[in-house]
Parts: sequence; structure tokens; C-alpha cells
Amino acid sequence: MARASSPRTRPTPAPRWRRRLMFTVKAGMVLALLALGALITAVYVARAQLPSFESLKSSPNGQMIRVHAADGSVLVALGPSYGEWLSYDRIPTVMRDATIAVEDRRFNSHLGVDPIGIARSTMVRLERGRWVQGGSTITQQLARNIFLNNQKKFGRKFREWILALALERKFDKDQILELYLNKVYYGGGAYGIDAASRKFFGHGADRLSLAEAAVIAGLVKAPSNYSPTADADAAKGRAGVVLQQMVRNGFISQGEADRADPGDVALAPPARQNSVRYFTDWALPQLDLLIDETVKPLEVWTTLDPAMQRAGDAAIRANVPRGAQGALVAIDRDGAVRAMVGGTDYVSSIYNRATQAQRQPGSAFKLFVYLAALEAGKTPEDKEIDEPVTIDGWSPRNDSRRNSGEVTLRTAFAYSLNTVAAKLGQAVGFQTIADMARRFGITTPVNTHPSMVLGTSDVRLIDMTRAFASVANKGVAVTPYGITRVTSDGEVIYTHEVDRSHVLVAPYVAAQMTDLLQTAVNTGTGRAAQIGRPVAGKTGTTSSNKDGWFLGFSSGLTTGVWMGRDDARPIAGLHGGTAPARAFAQFMKSAVASRPIEQFDTQVTLPEAQLEPDAESYYGAPDNMSFVDEDGGPLDDGPRAPPPAYGENDPGFGVERPVTPPSRQRDPGPPPDDGTERLDQDWLDRATGRPPPPPREQQRIPNRPTATPQ
Repeated sequence: MARASSPRTRPTPAPRWRRRLMFTVKAGMVLALLALGALITAVYVARAQLPSFESLKSSPNGQMIRVHAADGSVLVALGPSYGEWLSYDRIPTVMRDATIAVEDRRFNSHLGVDPIGIARSTMVRLERGRWVQGGSTITQQLARNIFLNNQKKFGRKFREWILALALERKFDKDQILELYLNKVYYGGGAYGIDAASRKFFGHGADRLSLAEAAVIAGLVKAPSNYSPTADADAAKGRAGVVLQQMVRNGFISQGEADRADPGDVALAPPARQNSVRYFTDWALPQLDLLIDETVKPLEVWTTLDPAMQRAGDAAIRANVPRGAQGALVAIDRDGAVRAMVGGTDYVSSIYNRATQAQRQPGSAFKLFVYLAALEAGKTPEDKEIDEPVTIDGWSPRNDSRRNSGEVTLRTAFAYSLNTVAAKLGQAVGFQTIADMARRFGITTPVNTHPSMVLGTSDVRLIDMTRAFASVANKGVAVTPYGITRVTSDGEVIYTHEVDRSHVLVAPYVAAQMTDLLQTAVNTGTGRAAQIGRPVAGKTGTTSSNKDGWFLGFSSGLTTGVWMGRDDARPIAGLHGGTAPARAFAQFMKSAVASRPIEQFDTQVTLPEAQLEPDAESYYGAPDNMSFVDEDGGPLDDGPRAPPPAYGENDPGFGVERPVTPPSRQRDPGPPPDDGTERLDQDWLDRATGRPPPPPREQQRIPNRPTATPQ
């Protein structure tokens, strides 16, 4: 009899949560394997794309710029600086150990990314609520410095990990450390240990002591905070931390750490920042307009003459009044800037008063008044009446509080008569004068009030110097420039070309203006600017002696000098004809010494005043300290010296005063019947030895065109 079979027992199904867990684990394992495969693939793809070791050694970390003077000497090296590349075996052991101890103590054991370091950094982040430790290995830092940036984003961090792993697959540990120590940034523009060692200690990195190595290794965390030149105490304190890390990791003993006192480290003196930096700060920003290269190292060749720069610096320092600032610009006939001094000390103030400061020029602005008058048909021998004048309620006055009657324009310009300048401005039009100033390169706004003829509009020294240079260049525009050529990798990528085609005024107008400017130096307010060869120029002084100017030219070189206080407070005794004119003369005597003497188209016979004072020194006021309001009216400022017989006072920003009379004087001629010397045209002709001018109808101006140029 057959036996009936029992039904099969079914296994109890697993709980649903366990099934889901197992699925999740398996899916996670699959995803992890896929991620690992993707990571390995990404690492080896990145490894294949990495440059060679030699290529990485030669690639720069930023654009380096070396600036050369006109003679080829290096003025300054800007941007990142690199020292000598040190191979691994030439890097001192103490430098290698100090870096590993403070930056990545498991450098020799990890694969490029340190999971322990990442975990520690994350824990600190959770404890303190902010990132304190980065957890980056030396290899990661190298990858970031060469290929990435410092953005704190996960995407950048992930790419950093990939590159770090790839670097470890392509290069050995010694090569990675060699690259790191030669390329990492240590502050102050120094990349690599050799550049840092030379900057901070004055010698190469192959001679680093333990204490010096600790100082440099401590800079990587925060170069600006721990820089020895910025905060020596902070740098030495950080070096002490590095030494203790070296002890903790077994690189040195405690005794060695104690003997290596960072406080005994001798720092190299910082490089002196001289006035050359005023020039380079002005010239180098122009590279953005001249070239497109922003990566490759550049060699920039400039117009600066080192000897002239030293002479200009010395002239400003020697003559600027105490508590004041001074600036100087020297421009060659083609526009090449040969010297630029923007202040008395670049270290204490990088503000460039030669190119940035806007100050009122006083009577120096009369250059444009007389240029407009000459272009309108006036001549230096034309006569005007020096008499009281009122224009739209404005009444300018001369410094002497007197008027001299009929004088030539030459006399009026030489002694900067305000009444005559005002009448000329009214005759030719104040808008015409403003247009003339802009034509000659004044880039700041020019007002058209009647007092503008006395220099009430702010100008820049470099613009005024440019204008005088264009007069010296026979009326052809001169554009200042500082860069002659730029090379990169031996290839010329920019060359300056001088434009000599822009004519501003007719040659005869420029020649007549030069005639007037010569007279101002030979017998007028600019006598202190004489240098023993033909010179043409003009002084400028503003109200209350706030600004002093002298601008002039000789032998193809035009120089402008300004002096004053940055806060525009008055300076006792400051006039354009004193300190600025003396600084001009001191500079120009040196600057043009090797140049041939050049005569101007219109020559003025130099009076004996070069050896003995002329009558302008008798009757001029060395410093009567008189003040005027914006309308030219006198201000009661207490007792003052008797008014001079002649001189000038630019009301509301135009005070000019002659030099102090020396003891020896010569007789300018018989006095007038009333016993008072009258400084009229007859006297000026006698003083200069100039024959009386012929009647107007007999005067001839050579090569003068029949039509006024537009």
C-alpha cells in the first residue's frame, strides 16, 4: 500500500526591510565599484594628459615683467620672482623635513590624498563651525598651484584630488617635493625656496640653516601674515611652531630645536623703493592698451634716463620747502619721458604728483593766453596799456598796485602783468584760450571765466610740460610716452612710433612764443632758471603761495617742476621764480650738459644780469606776502612790506614774485624826472641791450603766412 507524501515545507520569507537593505548594499557596492572604476579611469586619463617633469619645471606661475631703462639697465622686476631651480639633492635636508613636518607629515605614505587628514579636518570643522584645517597634502597643493585656483568649491576640490592622484602615479615623491619647493608661493612676489631665501635672507636656498628653513616653511600657510619683512615677530613665532612639529615627527631632537633660535635669524634689508617707481607706476599700466600678452614673461624697454632720474630726484629734494612736496617731469623733443619724480619719497607716498595731482598753475597758464593772442595776429612788439581794467565785475591788479602805461607784450609777459593778460583774454575770447589749452594737451576741465587767464583751472604737471614741449617743437604736438618696445621670448611684440604730423600752431607763432618765454627767463620772473645756455620758460604761483611752478626748455629737453603741499596750505616764500626755478636749473644743468647748445629761432641777447642783477632785482618784491581775493582785490593780512615798484600778482591764483635783490647792482640808466625809475619799454630795451623796435609798419616777420591757421 503506497504511503502518502507529506506536503513540502516552504522557507520563511525574509523581512521586507532586510531585503531592501541587501538590495541597497548590493547597489551601493555596484555603484562603489563603478565609481572606483570611474575614478581610476579619470586618474589615468589625467595622468596621460599631465605635462612632463621638465615642462613643469619651466612653466611660470604668473607673468614676470622686467623693466629696462633707456641705457638697457634693469630698473625694476615686477610680478612673480623666481630664484635658481634647485634639484632634489641640492635642497637642504632641513628644508625638506621642515616642509613635510608642517604641511604633510604623512607625505611619504599616502597616495596623493590623505584620508586621515581629510577626516581630521572634517571633525575640526564640525567642532568649531568653520574650516580651520584644509587637510590638503603637498601633492594637492602642487596640483592647485599649477593647474587650479583657490576657489573653495567642491568641484574644484574634486578635480584637485584627481590631479593629486595622477601626479603620484606619474612622478615619484622626490620629484613631487622638488616641484613643490621650487614653485610654491612664499610671499613678497617670491616663488620657490631660492627666491624666498634670497629675498628674506640675502643668500641662496642651498645654504639655509635650520632656523631659516623653519621661517620659510612657516610662510606657506599665510605668506602675508608671516612675512618676515611685514611682521618679523609673527614670522619667528610661526617658525617656532615648525620646529616643534619637526621634533614631534622625529626629524630633529629637542636640543636641535632649542639651538635653532628663529630670533637670531638675520633678515636681509628690504630693497629701497626709489623715485623710479613713480615712472614705472605711470608707464606699465599702458601695457594693457599696447599688447595682448598676459601670460608670457615680458621685457619692457622704456625711455627713462637713469642719470636724469637721479638728477631730478636730487633737484627736488634739495630745493623743495620743508613740509612741502615736489614733482618733476622731463620730456625730450619726441615725447620720450626722460625723468619723472612724483614726490620726495616713494616709500612714504606712492601718490604721483607729476601725473595724478591737479593743481592751479597760476601765471604759467598765460602760455595759452599769449599763444591765442599771437595766433590772432599779435606780435611780441605790439603794445598794450597797463591800466586798471574791469571785465564782468572782475578787476585784476598787478602786484605793485601800480600800472606802467604803455608796454610791449614782451614786457607784459616777462613781468607777468595781469591787466594786460586780462585785456588779451577779452580781445581774443576766453573760450578761444580754453580751446588753445585743450589743443596743447590740457586734459582737465578749463573754465571760461575772465580770471581763467591767471590760471584758475586745475591742471596736471605732465600736461603742462607737454604743452611747453610742443612750443619748443616749433608748434608740432608732442605726446609723452614711456615705453619704446616690448619683447617676449626674444620676439618684439610692440614698438613705439612717434607721430610728428600733428601741427598745433604755425611755426612763426611758436617762435614768437619762444621769444616771450626767453625774455621771462632772461629779465623777468624766471631769472633763477638760467643755466648758461639759451633757456625759455615761465613761472607760476598761486594765491597765498600754495603752488609754485616753473616750466621751460633748452637743448631739446622740456622740464616742468611743481612744488606745494598736498593739503594745499600756504607755504611762506614759495614762488615759481624761487624754489621751482632753482630746481629746474639744477636739474637742467646736469641733464643737458652733454647736449650741444641750441639757439632758438628768435634769439634774445643775454643781458649782463647773468653776472650782475638787473633792475628787476632792484624794484621787484622778494616776498611781500600780499594776498588777494578771487577778484584780485587786496586782503588785509596785517603789516607788510611797502609795495614793490614792479612785479606781478595773479589775483585768485596767480601770484608771481621776483628773486631777492643781491647786494651788487648796476645802473640801468638815468632815472626819470620825478626821481622814480619807470619800468617801461625804454628801460627794458636798455637793460637787455635791445635796439628800439622800428615802427609797426616797418616790422617784418619771416615766413609768416598770410592767413591765420585754423
